[in-house]
Amino acid sequence: MSEEPKPYAHKGDLTNGPVKTHLIRMTVPMIWGLLAVIAVQLADIYFISLLGDTDILAGISFTFPVTMLISHLVFGINIALSSVVARLMGAKDFEDTRRVVLHGILMAFSVAATIASLTFICLEPLFTMLGADESTYPAIAKYMPLWLIASVVLSIPVNANSAMRAAGDTVMPALVMTSVAIVNFILDPLLIFGLFGFPEMGVQGAALATLIGFSVGMVLALYILIKRKNLVATDGLHLDKFRDSMKRLLVIAIPAGIANIITPIASAIIVAILAREGSEAVAAFGVASRVEALAMLVVMALSIGMAPIIGQNWGAQKFSRVHETINLAILFNLAWSALVAVILALLAKPLAGAFSDDPLVLKYTVLFFWIVPFSYGLGNLIYGWSSAFNAMGKPQKAFVMIFVKSFVLTVPGVLIGAWLYGIIGVFIAIALTNVISGAGFHLLSANQCKKAEQRCLTENTEASQTA
Repeated sequence: MSEEPKPYAHKGDLTNGPVKTHLIRMTVPMIWGLLAVIAVQLADIYFISLLGDTDILAGISFTFPVTMLISHLVFGINIALSSVVARLMGAKDFEDTRRVVLHGILMAFSVAATIASLTFICLEPLFTMLGADESTYPAIAKYMPLWLIASVVLSIPVNANSAMRAAGDTVMPALVMTSVAIVNFILDPLLIFGLFGFPEMGVQGAALATLIGFSVGMVLALYILIKRKNLVATDGLHLDKFRDSMKRLLVIAIPAGIANIITPIASAIIVAILAREGSEAVAAFGVASRVEALAMLVVMALSIGMAPIIGQNWGAQKFSRVHETINLAILFNLAWSALVAVILALLAKPLAGAFSDDPLVLKYTVLFFWIVPFSYGLGNLIYGWSSAFNAMGKPQKAFVMIFVKSFVLTVPGVLIGAWLYGIIGVFIAIALTNVISGAGFHLLSANQCKKAEQRCLTENTEASQTA
């Protein structure tokens, strides 16, 4: 075995020590890091909203499902890299860890560049299909080209950060994304409104600020990964083992990537349905979705932070620690989601007013906050279990849960809700599908986890007897 990665080795072993302590240590910096990621999106939509044009705000809202779709396709590799690296670290296989990290980053960059190129070619017909028209498409056409370049750049730091988290460090990834958010926040008003001698670029300025921020994050992440962490192979491309790396990664990346794009596709369908009710409904959904992401970032951080703990302990066959991690995460999710639902309901009107003064946008945003958040507690269980199964190297189970929730339940439910009750019907349908799918899959997943553990123990026993 090769030398252990540095200098986080003393904290990187998640197979020993109190699980609760590890969970807190992995989650708290993730909150900080995710806050930085969401701050980039919120800063863009906030400063763009100050332009005072509902059509521009609606146009940018049309981009959210598409940008989510593109990001989540690449994040399939991110999930795979985290799962493989965590299990290799648990097994103390550091040479393979560095090689897989190198190949994972190269693959993510190539995939991101391909997706961005195809999206640019199909830009106008894609957004026309989603419901954009001559009043909203001009903002999209200015924003998306630069954002697509930014998405390619972003593929490098997010996968570098994923490798660091799998090795037990969530502080450095949080610092990387904080640097991105700070640069973006500073440049947004300068480039959107043309302050202090900068060119007045409008929505295009928001995209350029994001591109510059992501570029700063890329440089910083690579420096930490290579120079500080020794987590990536630097002695060559190791092409003789590239096929092995792809085999390890793709078995998770493909189902995880498909599962990741299911939610933004469903979101895009919801946007298309809301577009029939007018640009105000689309703008409201865009605002509510961003506030929702901010409110739930603690639970998102928890699901990401627990993955390395589950992965390392699954690789080390310490299954009791896996169960303890999952149970703690579920209890916290339920408590936090209940708190968020109450806060959003009480502050619905001032939150909506911070983003728009259009009466219809305000009305629809408030309706969302009064209905959907009370389903978060059960709905989030699906994403927590998905993260756990991906960490165990069983992405097919995660895929089935998300597919059924989004396409079998949510999309038909939203269509029926819109037909019966309009916009309020859409929001009620989202809430009901969260509750039904979350409760059902929680019970099913707990049983599947125990069966997977038993199979793993049986396979290892048989392998030992054969040896």
